[in-house]
Amino acid sequence: MVALIAISILSCKEKSETNFEEESDELAVVVPDVYEFGFNLNDFTVKRDTVRKGDSFGVILERNKIGYPQIFQIAEKAKDTFNIRNLQIGKPYTLLCSKDSLEIPKCFIYQPNQEEFVVISFQDSIHAYTSRKPIKYVEKTVTGIVTSSISEILDKQGISPILTNMLAEQIYAWTIDFTRLQKGDTFKVIYTDKYIDDTIYAGVHNVKAAFFNHKDTPHYAFRYQTDSIKNIHEYYNEAAKDLRRAFLKSPIQFNFRISSRYNLNRRIAYYGFALRPHKGTDFAAAVGTPILATANGTVTESQHKGGNGNYVKIRHNATYETQYLHMQKRKVKVGDRVKQGDVIGWVGMTGNTGGPHVCYRFWKNGQQVDPLKEKFSQSEPIAESLKGDYLEFIKPIKEKLDGLPILEDSNKEEEKNLISQNN
Repeated sequence: MVALIAISILSCKEKSETNFEEESDELAVVVPDVYEFGFNLNDFTVKRDTVRKGDSFGVILERNKIGYPQIFQIAEKAKDTFNIRNLQIGKPYTLLCSKDSLEIPKCFIYQPNQEEFVVISFQDSIHAYTSRKPIKYVEKTVTGIVTSSISEILDKQGISPILTNMLAEQIYAWTIDFTRLQKGDTFKVIYTDKYIDDTIYAGVHNVKAAFFNHKDTPHYAFRYQTDSIKNIHEYYNEAAKDLRRAFLKSPIQFNFRISSRYNLNRRIAYYGFALRPHKGTDFAAAVGTPILATANGTVTESQHKGGNGNYVKIRHNATYETQYLHMQKRKVKVGDRVKQGDVIGWVGMTGNTGGPHVCYRFWKNGQQVDPLKEKFSQSEPIAESLKGDYLEFIKPIKEKLDGLPILEDSNKEEEKNLISQNN
């Protein structure tokens, strides 16, 4: 009987110890390391905030229990790396504080933009440095059939409007009028999306290649580096011809209509059908719509005058000048150098006008002509020394582009060619 009792007690003890060990294992929680800005955040109490009105580096640290003698020392040591006066309202910052009841700051991290950050550390010695978050590029593809505007098509597929702007403003602005795409036109695009810290979407990085079949005419575009020292890239077609032309097709990029064309024989009922030649092309758009310089040049006139209202005139070279009338407001002044696509003002109704529009006037050798009927030569083709390399470079890209199926919703295409960049 005594032996039986002893065995029973021993069994209960072993069972109790086993249960305790199991419960202890269940209670033990392993906290994974979390790294950001090069620090293990588990080692600190982390405080995040944004710079508010009235904040300065000193105010932020003093609010978090750092005295001004130490703040002065920190600022002096950090000034060669970062000017603490450059903190901007609305920008985020992070304080890494001691993991105790005092929560004394050990490190101040400021983010002037999504990619860069400034570290001012003072936990042992004081030192400061700038760094960048790891960047990842993901190559993607999109194809489609035009049924509405290109922006609407891409928006339905959850694709950034930046891609639309790149296609319309940087690549095809000289060859395709995106406001006149026809139903049934097709397109294919190979582009790269940019991510910061693997998860923060930073928009479209670039377009590698594109294809538009517009009015049964194929339009290829391939991105190619023409100068590795200056990191210059241009877009060329399959025959190595530059897609850029001397002038944009329109001084307004989107959401406009041509309300009146260049017409030397125009007669208006209001004036008793008297001959009233119209030597401009009217692009109607909402008040405040940006007006773009259609080519590089120098501003020769920028003023408000009579029926022209607010207007700007640009000389592009010895042959061509352009003028933009009825602006709500002008952005440039006489003598300014402007580049093709720069905003020079905004659509308005100043001067003699019955509605919001920009009257676009075009001079060739001192005579006003119809810009829509002018035949502009393309920019210089790629240098002969680069042509062979270019044609070899685009060969596999063109094969991939040609092989993409035309889908009305191609957003489910598999992401390929993951490229990571750690700085």
